[in-house]
Amino acid sequence: MPGGRLTQQERRQIALGLADGLAYAEIARRLDRPTSTVTREVIRNGGPTAYRADLAHRATEHRAHRRRQTAPRGSEATSQAHGRDPEAVREYEETFTTVLMGSGMPKMTSRVLACLCTSDAGSLTASELVQRLQVSPASVSKAIAFLESQGLIRRERDERRRERYIVDDDVWYQAMMSSARSTAQLAETARQGVSVLGPDTPAAARLENIARFVDFVSESIARAADQARDILHTKPDTASHPPEPAHPSAQLPG
Repeated sequence: MPGGRLTQQERRQIALGLADGLAYAEIARRLDRPTSTVTREVIRNGGPTAYRADLAHRATEHRAHRRRQTAPRGSEATSQAHGRDPEAVREYEETFTTVLMGSGMPKMTSRVLACLCTSDAGSLTASELVQRLQVSPASVSKAIAFLESQGLIRRERDERRRERYIVDDDVWYQAMMSSARSTAQLAETARQGVSVLGPDTPAAARLENIARFVDFVSESIARAADQARDILHTKPDTASHPPEPAHPSAQLPG
């Protein structure tokens, strides 16, 4: 399987594959590349409907040139901590960011969360995020506000009175519970439509079916997340006594 950056010819093949309606995995197979490489390439360059090979190639060259020109001093030493390959780390962070974007998270928010998750400390200050990502403080601030609103990060002051943004080990539990709450709200809104449209109408019946389905899914997500956190975060001395499953009627957290 070839490595290194995509060539201009490979990008043209990606564009042709997208035009033919091929899945990322099939395009990657034809290029003998990882699916994640094709996915990242398309998402960061306009998405499947707006991807243009020549524009993507120029944008990639521009980003590479900008990184060389603006890389902060000491960044290479930081990237090589624990004997890591700095290029492999950078590629992984881009892949992680792409996956988060694919789940619906905005690009800058995805970059900030990926940066926090891949830092050994699991916490960074605003200035550290600005330096690592080479973006404006306003961009970081906006992303932080979104992540905090979703319960994905928290903040605290360090010994120098600086605010640090922290991603906890149970960040995906928080993400799942946030998803469950959003889904539950959808069910509630769908049921409001039943009374507005009339309980004996086809539209109301459709909304009621949506609400019942979404109710089941949101409760299942909440139960599964609670059980997974209890099991995976159980201390060694209590591992032999797994927690009892949550009752099906357990309420979602507010």
